[in-house]
Order: sequence, then C-alpha cells, then structure tokens
Amino acid sequence: MSSVLVLNASYEPLSVVSVQRAIVLLLKEKAEVVEAAQAVLRSERLSLPVPLVIRLVYYVRIPHRISLPVSRRGILVRDRYTCQYCGKQPGKQALTIDHVLPRSRGGKTTWENVVAACKHCNGKKGNRTPEEAGMKLLTKPAKPRYFAMAFMTSMEARNAWEKYMW
Repeated sequence: MSSVLVLNASYEPLSVVSVQRAIVLLLKEKAEVVEAAQAVLRSERLSLPVPLVIRLVYYVRIPHRISLPVSRRGILVRDRYTCQYCGKQPGKQALTIDHVLPRSRGGKTTWENVVAACKHCNGKKGNRTPEEAGMKLLTKPAKPRYFAMAFMTSMEARNAWEKYMW
C-alpha cells in the first residue's frame, strides 16, 4: 500500500503518488479521500484511513496526455492477465501476445492490434484473423486511456483503482 491513485476533480486519473504525498494533499485540504484501505495512520491528535484513491478538490487542466508505449507487461495488465479468446487466466508465464491481424499480413504492434492469449489459443489461431479461425475476442483491444495503469501494485490497490481506470 505505498501508492495512491490521484484523480482530477472530474474523477479522471492524473497520476500515482506515495501515501506520504497523498496525506500532505489531504491535510492541506487540496484533496479528499475517495477510497481507503482498512489500515489507519495515527498521530497524537489525528487518525486517518490509509488512502488508496484521492480526488483533487480543484480541476487541474492537462495540456496533453503521455502516451504509454506498447509492452508485454502493459498488454497483460490491460487484458487483466486473461486470454482474450477463451477467458482463462493461466498465469503470466503461460500467456503470449497475439497480433489480431498477423504481422505477416501487415499487422502492426499497436494497442489496437495486440491481445493477451494463452499458448493453446494462440497456436489454434495461428497465422489467421480471429474470424478466419472461428474465434471471437472477449474484448476489442484498445489503447489504455491512462498511463497510471502501469503503476498498479497491490491487489487491494488494483481492485480500488479498477473502476477509475477502465
């Protein structure tokens, strides 16, 4: 529990900060707690729940978005470590990255063309499109909207952040 998701006043994810920085924002009344862990931070005169998600009180305008490069880790996190063809979760080591439109047919390695797939489904699909192989994608691959997804750490934080990330 060392990371806290920071939301803009519009509930749009902005960044990930340490618990210490989140507490400072809360004490200065620049943010409010949206989600908190069961644990509590105590001082002589104050007791605060450990924040998992905070929201800024005032809207912060962001001039441009940081683009997250396509990576195996990013694809697996986006697809929640789930095969996008059969829905199984065999574990990180048993998942492969599959190009929906195969590279040999002009498919690029982009967020919109790669998905997590188990070895069995990837082999079954082979050098074909999902339609040609008679397979259906569970979700259409898309570029993640927020770079903060790359910083997901603990399971508790992942569960608390999920509704703000997707």
